[in-house]
Amino acid sequence: MSLTTTSLTRAAGLCAVAGGLLFAAVQINHPPVDLALVSTTEWTIRQSMKVAMAVLTLTGISGMYLSQVRRNGVLGLIGYLVISLGFLTMLTVEVAGLVILPAIAGSSPGYVSSVLAVATNGTATQDIGLLAPLNLLAGIGYMAGGLLFGIALFRAKVLFRAGAILLAVATPLSALIPLLPMVNQRLFAVPTGVAMVMLGWSLWRTSRGRAAVAETTESRVPVAV
Repeated sequence: MSLTTTSLTRAAGLCAVAGGLLFAAVQINHPPVDLALVSTTEWTIRQSMKVAMAVLTLTGISGMYLSQVRRNGVLGLIGYLVISLGFLTMLTVEVAGLVILPAIAGSSPGYVSSVLAVATNGTATQDIGLLAPLNLLAGIGYMAGGLLFGIALFRAKVLFRAGAILLAVATPLSALIPLLPMVNQRLFAVPTGVAMVMLGWSLWRTSRGRAAVAETTESRVPVAV
């Protein structure tokens, strides 16, 4: 099978759908994040899902941007770079959670507990080094990038605009998590997951439609003999 722009774009759309589904699914029945959880099989499975989610979402939003570069304009470029930085940093943090934390949970429980506290909007009792600013950068990139990229996608009028609105609204809402301690913070991730599914499916359908039009046009071009 030959690789074409259309096939790559459609693949990116499916990646966005898968990333959105994982983003929502990993929140279901998520246990409290504490030291005891880090050494369990459930932690490994959920962290692996989060790593896959970040990779798939990065691929998906790249496809969304590249499929309509001119329509996205400067705002789209800025939004794409910021949200990509957010998910790339998120990927780094999740990989550290998957590989490093379980390995040192027994020897450095205080450090691991502090990392988990920062990751869940708590306060660290020990210095956790660069993981603190990385976690902050991931949050800023996710919220600000989601807002800007969602607005750019809405203005481009190519992908499903309801999905673009949901992305632009859902990502900044995460800033309310510290102000609403009585609300399960994992619920805030679900709308973003739904937005990614909507946009990814729209990207897949749009690229499929363009391919069909291109094939029809090509079939009507007379061939010289």
